[in-house]
Amino acid sequence: MRAAWLLPMALAAAMPVAAQTPRDLLTAAAYQDSDKAAALGKIDRARSVALAELKTDGSDQEAAIIAAIAMAYRAKLSGARSEALAARREIEALVARYPRNAEAQLALGAWHLGIINRVGKIMGRAGAGARQDVGLAALDRAVALGGSRASIVGLAAMLRIELDPADVAGRNWLEATVKAGAPAPLDRIAQRAALQVLSALRRGDRKTAQLLADRQLPFGWFKG
Repeated sequence: MRAAWLLPMALAAAMPVAAQTPRDLLTAAAYQDSDKAAALGKIDRARSVALAELKTDGSDQEAAIIAAIAMAYRAKLSGARSEALAARREIEALVARYPRNAEAQLALGAWHLGIINRVGKIMGRAGAGARQDVGLAALDRAVALGGSRASIVGLAAMLRIELDPADVAGRNWLEATVKAGAPAPLDRIAQRAALQVLSALRRGDRKTAQLLADRQLPFGWFKG
């Protein structure tokens, strides 16, 4: 079973070693690196490039999204409360500016549910202001806006299954993921991961499905 949990990392290893774009760097950091320092290095490079692009063109939506996701990724790896709160502020500003961007909504949902899944509802709310209702609503918006992409619906599904393996919407989204478009590496990683989680649910093994969902999300290899 452990080998199945590592499948997305193996898939990402097929990516070019010298990633060319900030998005490539973030995907490699989340699914290819098994070393925290190496992953942080890629995250910081991606954010640096994105911020430089924003200085040149303040309306660059792609750069703004990459910069915010990189901040959230860094916070997840560092575990620093100050970085987590900085990531939340950046993501909320992103959602306010681009409310119809599915990735921005997904990032908001992942921030809230990621903290809750890590430390629990009470600690998550008291320590960082993470709220399950806000996170779930953001995931709903993300899927409504970008459900045709495997990475959007797949990651949203795994966040829900990680929280509750009996979640009906999460299972339905897993089913949708395997049929969704997968033009980018992250889409294909999410699609294959969704198949693994869905397979466990189909045989009635919710515990394994929950564990798989946890490990198939970005930095599922990192427990710190």
